Amino acid sequence: MLRRLYDWVLALAERPQAAWAMAAVSFAESSIFPIPPDVMLIPMCLARRERAWFYAGVCSAASVIGGLAGYAIGALLYDTLGRFLIELYGYGQKAEEFRAAYAQWGHWIILIKGVTPIPYKVVTITSGFAGYDLFWFIVLSIITRSARFYLVAGLVYLWGPPAKEFIEKRLEWFALAFVVVFIGGFAIATFLF
Repeated sequence: MLRRLYDWVLALAERPQAAWAMAAVSFAESSIFPIPPDVMLIPMCLARRERAWFYAGVCSAASVIGGLAGYAIGALLYDTLGRFLIELYGYGQKAEEFRAAYAQWGHWIILIKGVTPIPYKVVTITSGFAGYDLFWFIVLSIITRSARFYLVAGLVYLWGPPAKEFIEKRLEWFALAFVVVFIGGFAIATFLF
């Protein structure tokens, strides 16, 4: 199953709608969806290495726009959808603590959590809920999300075909590492948040 999914994403990279699909995942990941766009970004950069920078730009832009949707959920819909999403990801009891931390450390919270495997939707929703300055939220989101996705694309671009061969031979181990990092991100967020 894992091999079929990987092959599907590689084949998707050849289609004109590939960037749109990745943008949709990146947008949703910043507001409601639990799966990070790296699951598409890495294979797509491996399949079409010459488009790695373009794909990183698409992920960055869509993530920032999705972050604005998350911010709106926190600012306008926290009592309904926002609280539900925060509780769904296990952070309901700590939302008030996080809101208080924003008053003192808001810039650092966005910068640090935006490049880590910690779910970014938690940052975006809580930023809106905490009433964090929208201008700075956008600026810091552009910086942090671009840094993350361009770093991933840059590493794939740098190592290119040897990385593809290495990953394909060890696909199950990479999937396991991804799951560990993904779950670890949630665990770290629970501890820090």
